Amino acid sequence: ALARPRDELATEDWLDVLTQAARLGVLQLHLSGGEPTARHDLEAIVAHAAGLGLYTNLITSGVMLDRGRIDALAAAGLDHVQISFQDVSAGNADRIARMRGALARKLEAARLVRAAGLPLTLNAPIHRQNIGSVEAFIGLALDLGAQRLEIAHVQYYGWALANRAALMPTRAQVMETLRIVEASRASLRGRLIIDFVAPDYYAIAPKPCMGGWGRGIICVTPSGAVLPCHAAQTIPGLRCDKAKERALRDIW
Repeated sequence: ALARPRDELATEDWLDVLTQAARLGVLQLHLSGGEPTARHDLEAIVAHAAGLGLYTNLITSGVMLDRGRIDALAAAGLDHVQISFQDVSAGNADRIARMRGALARKLEAARLVRAAGLPLTLNAPIHRQNIGSVEAFIGLALDLGAQRLEIAHVQYYGWALANRAALMPTRAQVMETLRIVEASRASLRGRLIIDFVAPDYYAIAPKPCMGGWGRGIICVTPSGAVLPCHAAQTIPGLRCDKAKERALRDIW
């Protein structure tokens, strides 16, 4: 078992948070990160969520998944898996992931997910260093039997903002990805759903973060901070309540 940082919620705390969420009317649980498969109690969390009637979605890099783990998660009640891919060629994918063999592990995990009968989404975080692979990402999603593909341009805050000189594509490149996606949506209607997220820098206006604060999403960090979006803690002066200190309904 992995050692738990002192300020991280214990398993029983997470089960209580999920119970509160279900009573509040939450319908879906997205297990994201970081890397959620690093948790030794992930199956217990999934099983509890499934018992509450929550739709559970695992958002993962896929590199730590093997047949035994996937089968255990499916048996616990997992409903869906989303795996991120950095590119479709091993050289560039492994370089971006900074992990030798990363692409091979992700491909095997995706195949095992489908073999377990679970729906699969591919997530492709797009930036200058892989933007030429959008068509190949679409082909990969079809080859792996994915039902959905997310072509998600990196949003430039946090580390992406600090490294935007190496990551941000040109406006012409972004528009070309949009053209490819729109054409593929038309030709693959009924076979593959393709979501597209443009970088705010090239949009008419910034998109509402998480669909708009306080509208439909509650983000709970490993330490129990309850946020209106994943990056809220980066805002200077913003105080975030903790799930162990206040009821989820009161925070919401």
